[in-house]
Amino acid sequence: MAYRVCFVCTGNICRSPMAESVFRARVEEAGLDGLVEVDSAGTGDWHEGDGADPRSLDVLEEHGYDSDHTARQFQASWFSRLDLVIALDSGHLKALRRLAPTPEDEAKVRLLRSYDPAADDDLDVPDPYYGGRDGFETVLEMVEAASTGLLTAVREHVEGRAA
Repeated sequence: MAYRVCFVCTGNICRSPMAESVFRARVEEAGLDGLVEVDSAGTGDWHEGDGADPRSLDVLEEHGYDSDHTARQFQASWFSRLDLVIALDSGHLKALRRLAPTPEDEAKVRLLRSYDPAADDDLDVPDPYYGGRDGFETVLEMVEAASTGLLTAVREHVEGRAA
């Protein structure tokens, strides 16, 4: 059975689709595709059915990432099939933990930047939606930096399941 990771931001059009694309690429590079499934969602339904923000897509494409994305809202029922729920900021972390049906599900929720050993005390990935393109570049840098540590953690779980 695959190890399932879902990235969650507010509307599922900027940060979480970027994290999904970057982490999926890391999983494939590590030869773990087929063993790890990567997805994303938003805490709200404002953009449900929409594609990713064009600025997110532009930044991803310029850095060599693929993204085929349709926004959707995270559902509490998903906890039962997910192994890890990655929040992009502390507001998402709190919302997801409140939504978790059990303490075990609540423990599945982590902040993305907690996997970046070089991150400072502020572990939030800022929302670039209302700013310029540079905000999307900053988000990509933060996501890439945290993805290495996240991949290490996920690999340990996957290899532990196989043993």
